[in-house]
Amino acid sequence: MRLFETRAGDDGLPGPERALAVLALVTGTLMAVVDTTMVNLALPTIAADLNVPASRAVWVTNVFQVVCAAFLLVFAGVSELVTRRRLYLIGLATFVVASLGAALSRNLETLLVFRALQGLGAAATLSIGPSLYRAIFPARLLGSALGLSALVVAGGYAAGPTLSGVILSFADWPWLFALNVPLGVCSLWLAIRALPRDKPRQGSFDRLGAFLSMLMLASFFLAMDAVGHAAPLWQSAGWAVVAVLACALFIQRQRHAPYPLLPLSIFAEKRFTLAVSASGLAFIGQGLTFVALSFFYQEQMGFSPLETAWLFTPWPLAIMVVGPLAGRLADRINPSLLSSAGLVLLIIGLVALALVDETTGVAGSLWRTALCGIGFGLFQPPNNREMMGSLPLERSANVSGVMSTTRTVGQSFGVALVGAALALGSPVQVTLWLGAGTTLLALVASLSRVALAQRALVERRASSVSK
Repeated sequence: MRLFETRAGDDGLPGPERALAVLALVTGTLMAVVDTTMVNLALPTIAADLNVPASRAVWVTNVFQVVCAAFLLVFAGVSELVTRRRLYLIGLATFVVASLGAALSRNLETLLVFRALQGLGAAATLSIGPSLYRAIFPARLLGSALGLSALVVAGGYAAGPTLSGVILSFADWPWLFALNVPLGVCSLWLAIRALPRDKPRQGSFDRLGAFLSMLMLASFFLAMDAVGHAAPLWQSAGWAVVAVLACALFIQRQRHAPYPLLPLSIFAEKRFTLAVSASGLAFIGQGLTFVALSFFYQEQMGFSPLETAWLFTPWPLAIMVVGPLAGRLADRINPSLLSSAGLVLLIIGLVALALVDETTGVAGSLWRTALCGIGFGLFQPPNNREMMGSLPLERSANVSGVMSTTRTVGQSFGVALVGAALALGSPVQVTLWLGAGTTLLALVASLSRVALAQRALVERRASSVSK
């Protein structure tokens, strides 16, 4: 297989060693993604079993997301001091132990504690996942490797709701968490054996920057959650003000810290900055669409939650098919052109979904969702390759943290837009038009870097020939 071939001059791990290392990352990532999607579907069951209102049960998901979002940038910085390998192992072990604790929980308070610990563990692994792919694979295969990563994440999103429905048909909700334990132990064993070792960076840690980063991201997520659930204006506005102030202080701190948590110099690279912008805007569209269609399918078309999950399945399935191919092509042709083509398809799909009504039917919804998945699958791996490949290898941990944070912030903002639109009494279809609009802005950012990406591709080819 091409991913595991060794050529003269390759960086990363030797070909035969890549397989076990990738399997460790695949199982760990799959576990975190599947866990999130399974729990979302199980919230009504958890609320009934623990005898708590649905408004409190929602925090089984919220506390995981808040903690995970708050620590993404922090752990990307920590990885430079303790090494990515060690941080990944600690994060994975934390997630497994917390999963066992969640499975054994018999009241909401205990469950929330272990869900917070799960979020902490997930943040440690997800914040440096792309960076580990960069350490495992040579630069010539980076697009293919990130395409594989997209396949795994999409597979988790596709399998999670269905797996949750099957498990809940035969067993109680604690088994959703217990399932992580054997899979996590297996992943941990593989990671100990196969993940590459790296040297820690010398120097201090930006503690103040870390605190401001956590405050900024946590308060942003809480503000978006408040908007999404139509909370009182003072609540959402209060968290938003805290987020903005923390962001301003964080930027100021990064300009003067001896060892900044997030070196702002990386944004001087236009390819990187434009790729980050395109990613954030596209994820707003994705997050918005998933929530908007969930309301539309259940409230206006009368589908059950499980049927709704199946209607979403073409999106991640299309990414699973297209993502690896797009990643492989991104190693050979201009990745910005591929990303832009994907965004065009995504916009067409979103516009088509915005035109759906009660008479459309299942088949009409499925092909529209599949088109969105094809577009997103064609966009994401090449765009991630641009983010990861536009900066030096020693900055890969920072890039990885930015990638994960951008995805989380974009999706959260998309969800909040749906909540705000519904609170104002707007039809669900209006939010889909908003998603098409943000994706159009992503397309503008993607097209703006085509010439820069082409120049980098020519230089990469010339460097490869000289070796």
